[in-house]
Parts: sequence; structure tokens; C-alpha cells
Amino acid sequence: MSDHVFHRTLDRPIAVTARGCTINTADGRQFLDGAGGAIACSVGHGRDEIVSAMAAQATAVAYVHATQFATNSVARLARRIATIAPVDDARVFPVSGGSEANETALKLARSYHLARGDTGRHIVLAREGAYHGNSRGVLDASDRSTLRAGYEPWLGQTVRVPMVNPYRDQRTGVEHAAELDRIICDTGAERVAAFLAEPISGATLGAVVPPDDYWPAVAEVCKRRGVLLILDEVMTGFGRTGTWFAADHWGIRPDMITAGKGASSGYWPLGLCIAAGHVYDAVTEARNFLHGFTWSHHPVGAAVAEATIGVIEREGLLDVSRDLGQRGRAWLGDAFSDHPNVGDIRGKGLLMAVEFVSDRGSKVPFDRTDRVAERIVEAAFDRCLTVYPCGSAVDGNVGDAVLLGPPLCVSPDELREMIDRLVDAVRAVLPVG
Repeated sequence: MSDHVFHRTLDRPIAVTARGCTINTADGRQFLDGAGGAIACSVGHGRDEIVSAMAAQATAVAYVHATQFATNSVARLARRIATIAPVDDARVFPVSGGSEANETALKLARSYHLARGDTGRHIVLAREGAYHGNSRGVLDASDRSTLRAGYEPWLGQTVRVPMVNPYRDQRTGVEHAAELDRIICDTGAERVAAFLAEPISGATLGAVVPPDDYWPAVAEVCKRRGVLLILDEVMTGFGRTGTWFAADHWGIRPDMITAGKGASSGYWPLGLCIAAGHVYDAVTEARNFLHGFTWSHHPVGAAVAEATIGVIEREGLLDVSRDLGQRGRAWLGDAFSDHPNVGDIRGKGLLMAVEFVSDRGSKVPFDRTDRVAERIVEAAFDRCLTVYPCGSAVDGNVGDAVLLGPPLCVSPDELREMIDRLVDAVRAVLPVG
């Protein structure tokens, strides 16, 4: 019998309660949430302090439109983010999710250049194998063939630069930056508005960490060419990689950072565009950034995010993410040391990935029709573990990997159990010998 829901996936169990890293279903099972939903639940399920903050703000002011009223909760959140985000004189534009945050950043980049009289700067650069969201503008910046399929007539404005993947490409960060510089010059620096990229890749390539010399060199190229640097930290922000933002690992300060997911830990649909003061000042003086959504600057969403930040701070979850992530990758390495189909184990903090190949020596991926990642995800689910699938780990089209990104409050015992269940699932799908 139909329940009238337009389901994303059919025949899923019904979640009825959740606490910490555990989700309980109506049929009596207990799942370990090794994916944090979609790498979104940063501080765990069932946090009374976050629910209380939500209720208190909703009781005081549940909703006002941002063109009509300001609210204290949004102001408090912006002040708090300004102290932790690696963005100079940060100004925070809250929206309802990561796609909206990236759309906001791209429109803001264009408005910034228009405000400065650089009317020719409209081209966005993004990497091969990128993912920045599913709405129309950022779908063009994304490079996942399965998501773009059928919409190609609407797309085609983005200029691609090479992906960064040390497992498959031995180029240094300086060499990548030189290639970026060449593409900017070939395109015409006076036509390029922004470079949008994930500091550590998320759902498309699976937790790929660039060489340490990559981001400092890329940031220098963008600054020299007058191209705004936008870091998409929707998946990596708010402690996921062991620092507040992944940009902190390399000491860079981009013109904009976008965030979401862990910013509200899934308790509220929230995205953030965090812009540097010089960007804000330019468009404010010109009054040319005519942008917003019904739910942007939502007071309850801001209260949830402020409470989430408080939990991360009080419980030292940045340190937990950093330290347990190192241990988790070591456990995965030990468990899969003899597995001929495990090609790479990578990530930072509690963003970890395992890439699977048909042959470890050649690094040749499985054929996509084998659906290796999907089968491993289902095998893990059968073992009451959620992990996040990646069917595009090589180039945005092929390549099997799974992401492990549990809530940052995960205990060592819980993480070890998650890894044991994942190992069992992998060996069920890809037996050794």
C-alpha cells in the first residue's frame, strides 16, 4: 500500500529513535551510524542540549524574514563563526543546505567582480571529479556523470582543471598550481571569476587528501590572478577532519568558505556561505547582491548551529576526530593488508575512505556494472552498519569506494566495531582466495 512519499530509496527500515552513534528501527534492529547520515551528523543523535536550544529559539522567535528583521541568534552565530573560520573579517550568509551555500558563493563572486568594475569576470573554474551540489548552477560546477545525465543542455559554463589524487597521480602540488595558472591564462584571467574546490574531496572521489604543497601554491596563483578562491567545506567543515575547517591543515585563508552538514549536525537544514570582509564590503557598497531565500538567516537554524559548535568545543571533538581518525585508518590498514582488491585507505580525521580495485598492482578499477561499492554498502547495512557509497572514485564516472564518517562523539570501541563490520562486509562481497 502506498504511503504517498516520493521515496529516494525503496524498502528502507523505519528509524524510530536514535542516540549517539546508534539508530533504532521499528523492526527491532540497532544500526551503528558509520556514515553520520550523509557525513552530516557531527555531534551524534539525540542531543538534548541541541533540542533545547531549538525549542527555546522557536519559542522566542520561530521565523522572521531576513529583509524585514534581524535576530540575535543569527548575530551570535556569525560572531562565533568569525572566531573559528579561516576567513578574514568573516561575514556569514546562512541558507538551507550545501547546494544553496555554493550557489550563494558563485553569485556572490560574480557580484563582487561587477561591483569592482570587472564585468568580464564570469567564468567559474572547478576540478574534474568535483561535487558541489545538485541545484542547477552548482551541478554545472560538479563533474559526476550520473548526476549530470539528462541535464547537459542546461550545463557547460564551467572550465575544468585537473583533479588531485595522489593515489593515481604523482604530480606535486606546485605542478598542479602551475597547470591551474596555465588554464587561467589560456581562459583569460580577466574572464575568470572564481575557483571552487573541496579542500579534501568528499562524495565523488572519496576523502582524497592533496599533497601538502597543493593548497598554498593554488592560493597564491588565485590571489596573483585576481581569482576568488572558494573552498567547499560542506562535508569537511566543523571538525570532520580534525580541525574546524580543512583549510586549517594548510594555513590558507580563502575568499569564501561554504559549509553545511556538520554545522547543524543534521538537526536543522543549514548551509553557510562565509565571505571575507573585502567581498562583503564591495557588494554592500555597490548594493548589487540581490540574493536570498525564504528560509535564509533562519533564527532557529542559527541557534542549532551555535549549540552544535558548543558541543564540539566542550567535548573536545576536534581532538577526538583527529586522534580516532588516525587510529581508524591504521585499523583499516591492518585489516586489509592482505586484500588484493583494497587499493587505498585515505582521509583525515573522521573522514575515511577505502577504495577498491580489480587488481592492487595495476590499480585498475572494477567495471561500474559490477556495482562493488553498492554491494558493500548493502552488505554493511545487512550487518547493521551504515557507510556512504562512492561509485566514482577514479574520475567522477568509475571507481568504487566507501566512506566512513561517524559522529565525532564516536567511542574507540564503537569505531572498532564499525570497522569490524565493514571488514566483514567487504570480505563477503570480495572474498580473499
